[in-house]
Amino acid sequence: MRAIQKSLRIPQNTVEEIERIAKESGQAFSSITKDLLAEAIKMRRCPGIVFTDGVTGRKARVAGTGLEVWEIITTYIGVKQNFNRLQKAYHWLTEQQLRAAIGYYTVYREEIDQQIRQNESWSKDTIIENYPHLGRDSQ
Repeated sequence: MRAIQKSLRIPQNTVEEIERIAKESGQAFSSITKDLLAEAIKMRRCPGIVFTDGVTGRKARVAGTGLEVWEIITTYIGVKQNFNRLQKAYHWLTEQQLRAAIGYYTVYREEIDQQIRQNESWSKDTIIENYPHLGRDSQ
């Protein structure tokens, strides 16, 4: 994606927080700022979605749950996009939470489809290769 340079005035406390995040993550100030802005836009477009750190980076999650959007969408696709069946599968979630996941998928389909493909590519061997401690016999 082509980047465009813009001048921006940012409050000092915001700059300090971005610098702290950049230092902790080992990333550049501009990279962190770009990511934070992108997440803010996504959350504004899709109420009910938040971003959290996970083992594979920051991912879109349904607020108030531990579920990443791709997890719910995988089920939604599996039930042939039948909302009633999705509600039964996630009976503990509210209609708004499920609709937030579907809404995010509608807007950011390519991102979620990529996460689903990536997760489907994992096999027992690739898991053990990446996380050798999971292949050890328990004693």
